[in-house]
Amino acid sequence: MNDLVRQHTALGEADLDWLHLLVSEWQLLSDLSFADLVLWVPTRDGTRYVSIAQMRPNTGPTSYQDDMVGHLVPRGRRPLLDSALDEGRIVREGDPEWREEVPVRVESIPVRRAGRVLGVIARNTNLLTVRTPSRLELTYLQSASDLAQMIAAGGFPFPEQQGDMDVSPRVGDGLIRLDAEGHVQYASPNALSAYHRLGLAADLVGLHLGQTTADLAPARGPVDESLVKLASGWAPREAEIEGDECVVQLRAIPLKPKGTRIGSLVLLRDVTELRRRERELLTKDATIREIHHRVKNNLQTVAALLRLQARRIGASGDDRAREALEEAVRRVGSIAIVHETLSQNLDERVDFDEIADRVLAMVAEIAPGKVTGRRTGRFGILAAEVATPLSMVLTEVLQNALEHGYGPGELGTLEVGAVRGAAGGEPRLLVTVQDDGRGLPADFDARTSGNLGLQIVRTLVEGELGGTFDMVSAGERGTRVLFDLPVPADKR
Repeated sequence: MNDLVRQHTALGEADLDWLHLLVSEWQLLSDLSFADLVLWVPTRDGTRYVSIAQMRPNTGPTSYQDDMVGHLVPRGRRPLLDSALDEGRIVREGDPEWREEVPVRVESIPVRRAGRVLGVIARNTNLLTVRTPSRLELTYLQSASDLAQMIAAGGFPFPEQQGDMDVSPRVGDGLIRLDAEGHVQYASPNALSAYHRLGLAADLVGLHLGQTTADLAPARGPVDESLVKLASGWAPREAEIEGDECVVQLRAIPLKPKGTRIGSLVLLRDVTELRRRERELLTKDATIREIHHRVKNNLQTVAALLRLQARRIGASGDDRAREALEEAVRRVGSIAIVHETLSQNLDERVDFDEIADRVLAMVAEIAPGKVTGRRTGRFGILAAEVATPLSMVLTEVLQNALEHGYGPGELGTLEVGAVRGAAGGEPRLLVTVQDDGRGLPADFDARTSGNLGLQIVRTLVEGELGGTFDMVSAGERGTRVLFDLPVPADKR
């Protein structure tokens, strides 16, 4: 729509915003009219019209099998468009058109903003299934006529009501027509059923909807007055009414076809099941986060106990046992960092850049003031089933580099790099850990080394993460460790 308007027309951004607002709302007009809508806008030179949007009704058969968006027609071919644009009025004259043996009634509604006609809505009604209208259909058609007059006068849509139309009530969900005082003139069967679930025992017709709604809703003090006004249709607003066993969503639309309010439409739907599911999801999310929080706390407790035991063993002079326990502390700590991050999220995905920085800082503590750590590139968002083993792998490799790459008092730099890309159409994550330490022994083989840390790395990278692992010399001095991992694409 933006491209068509900017390519073919002279409309400004404010006009385009108005048309977007109209298109976000016009499903209402289409459903009330039982008709297809096509929005035509004159081209920049005024010799043609371009169709920039189309809507089909949910309440009746379509009159257009093809997509009309992007079509160009010369001025004069469709006289109703010319009359509506030039005269600024709704045009209904003319005989039905025949399209593929289907009679179609065509009407043209000018779209006005700030006193200017921006374009024309062609309303196309399939007459093949026309029958004697019921009271519901008559109410729909009268309401559609009122809305069409408001569009032609520039009074609809309402700029102050820009909610999410995807979740707002639709015509088929339930409709109530009110008079100027707020009394119910007509209520569709779905609307009446919703109010019965709220606790109403009588018919709605003749009742003052605002007062009736306030009486059915739980007592909320001063809010009752605003609820009365909303349900009476005085202003374009949305709200939810929660009864003992039912939640009903309301949307009020004042009708002012000639500038003066003659009544209102109230669209409503029963959202009880939807809200129940939302509450269940919130409870589930809170439970999952609490579990991650407790797992993190338990891991930290385990790490504290191991740290305490390492200190006692260190006091007895068994340095190898103390170092083994300290390694275990760091392994447990890397897992705890992941669970702490997960406890703060609503889904099982984490920003691994933060985790990598914290793991790097945690491991660097074993050599304070000796080695500087830094990260380049971005890991991005990773699922928990990838983040947990990857944090352990990173811990082991960093710990191994600091322990075997540098001697006492040596200075150096330890760098963690991450690059996300694709190979063979599959998203990949390439991780490098490089140090400038003493390097690898001449006979070193990463695949056969018996070091426990490297055994853990191989098992996690190749077995659990399905990736590849290599460890090579980085020139004359230093070591480079590489991981190539398959990861789901980051859709955020």
